[in-house]
Amino acid sequence: MSEARTAMVLAAGLGERMRPLTLRMPKPMVPLAGKPLLDHVLDRLAQAGVETAVVNVHYFPEQIEAHVASRTGKQPDLVISDERGVLLNTGGGVVKALPLLGPGPFFVHNADSVWSEGPGQALKRMLRKWDPARMDALLLLAPLTTSVGYVGRGDFAMSPDGRLTRRGEREVVPFAFAGVSLCDARMFEEAPEGPFSLNLLWDRALTKGRLFGLRLDGRWMHVGTPDALTEAETLFEREGA
Repeated sequence: MSEARTAMVLAAGLGERMRPLTLRMPKPMVPLAGKPLLDHVLDRLAQAGVETAVVNVHYFPEQIEAHVASRTGKQPDLVISDERGVLLNTGGGVVKALPLLGPGPFFVHNADSVWSEGPGQALKRMLRKWDPARMDALLLLAPLTTSVGYVGRGDFAMSPDGRLTRRGEREVVPFAFAGVSLCDARMFEEAPEGPFSLNLLWDRALTKGRLFGLRLDGRWMHVGTPDALTEAETLFEREGA
């Protein structure tokens, strides 16, 4: 099994769909089942063996910095990537943090991505499947049929060997991106400067047949709105997620 000693936690977004909760705090600090969304992510990364997580900040950055400081003594070790000057989007944020992430492989984890585990831990399953000879990126995918709080037609279809194709304009596909990917620094060679989305690099990988997915065994909670947060709270109470 591969090891990922580092991870990028994308915590700089504005959280506009989570208003009014995010009028006074950044979305990663919104509580779910008694602890901030960010802590759910960091604790899961620690369970997967991640030693250092880079957390980027832009919106209410002082709140995230203070919370990071309060986790002293807990795993993983935390480093702040400061995006106060300009919000770099998902891809640009990782590029800025590459010197801290190393060659990889490393996780790129949305700060609001939470789920209940199935028979195996999802991040460790991703590490077992990771194959840099065939893959530029490995995405964690949630089946629409078991996801909570997601309203949409999905993002990807997946072949039996895990290769991905994007949803066509009028299609419905079985899987949504669950907010976690695994990659290494090679994917960012010749990446653009400044703000850009990871989707740009995923599309490059798609054209080469090097974008893969792994089905989540558990139940993904798309905590995008206050109503979805309430739904996720109910699931945590019922399933002990």
